[in-house]
Amino acid sequence: QVQLVESGGGLVQPGGSLRLSCATSESIFSFTNMGWYRQAPGKQREVVATVTRGASTYYADSVKGRFTISRDNAKNTVYLQMSSLKPEDTAVYYCRAYSLRNGTEYWGQGTQVTVSS
Repeated sequence: QVQLVESGGGLVQPGGSLRLSCATSESIFSFTNMGWYRQAPGKQREVVATVTRGASTYYADSVKGRFTISRDNAKNTVYLQMSSLKPEDTAVYYCRAYSLRNGTEYWGQGTQVTVSS
């Protein structure tokens, strides 16, 4: 059973920074891509950033230039560095891993990020 464990959420003031971590129970190379998604109250879950096995990245327009997705292959961990945070970034952030080979996606339990003064 694949497990994804997120950490690093919390309360931060506007303009501040946070780094989220997503540790996997398997090698991150087991997955076709991994990414971060978020869901704000009353809204649908949306993609924030993704990284493929080949290290190609994608960012939602709303976070370009402020967020950076990266990975540590040795630690089987994917990170989301968030800077210049805004109140509209407040949401539960989820880590997702997808395997094209078996058509399966995995989700973490989510971590709350609150941007408020």
